[in-house]
Amino acid sequence: MRIIRTKDYNDMSRKAANIIGALVVTKPDCVLGLATGSTPVGAYRHLVNAYLEGDLDFSQVKSVNLDEYKGLPRENEQSYYYFMHDHLFRHINIAPKNTHLPDGTEPDSAKACEDYNRVIASMGGVDLQLLGLGHDGHIGFNEPNDEFDKETHCVDLTQMTIEANQRFFNSIDEVPRQAYTMGIATIMRAKCVLMVVSGKDKAQILKDAFFGPITPKVPASVLQLHPNFILVADEDALALV
Repeated sequence: MRIIRTKDYNDMSRKAANIIGALVVTKPDCVLGLATGSTPVGAYRHLVNAYLEGDLDFSQVKSVNLDEYKGLPRENEQSYYYFMHDHLFRHINIAPKNTHLPDGTEPDSAKACEDYNRVIASMGGVDLQLLGLGHDGHIGFNEPNDEFDKETHCVDLTQMTIEANQRFFNSIDEVPRQAYTMGIATIMRAKCVLMVVSGKDKAQILKDAFFGPITPKVPASVLQLHPNFILVADEDALALV
């Protein structure tokens, strides 16, 4: 595990974007595993700026996203399809056919998960997987559990996750109760895993995940076993370590 301590959120975002950008430069046809949520937004902004300045070319890049809400149409502003296009895809020259998310509109959970596993396999796996860290240690929508989930699966979201996502919806009743997500095994097969963490509210779970026991009760703790795991976190998030 490599830890990069940064001054603040913007510094964290810049350093994470530099790591992603370096991969795009050295391997133009790389497969990026992408994440949603508020923490990666700054990194995406830096990547967009680098593209606009002519420093990055995404024309050969392929992407797969960690997760998607089940039941939200793509045009819904809270779908992760909408999020990725709003924050990254429509601002760079990545080919739409090369961007992939689980199909949240597919009501058959088994089919949606099998289809997405095939998409990832067809690309030869993920070169770099970007992650955030949930307050309960979840990564993607892999919630605290009795075992580490394997490949893409349908998840019943915990009350903590539902409440954390409430701020994006008009009311808590509108927050989806299920999501499709990559499993832990899929994430662990990525050649590199890059996690971004910011803020004092993440300090305790960061300490628990990476300086405590490896347990499915804290899903992110499994990343201690990844051979190429990079944690980029600001001073507030690293305050307890």
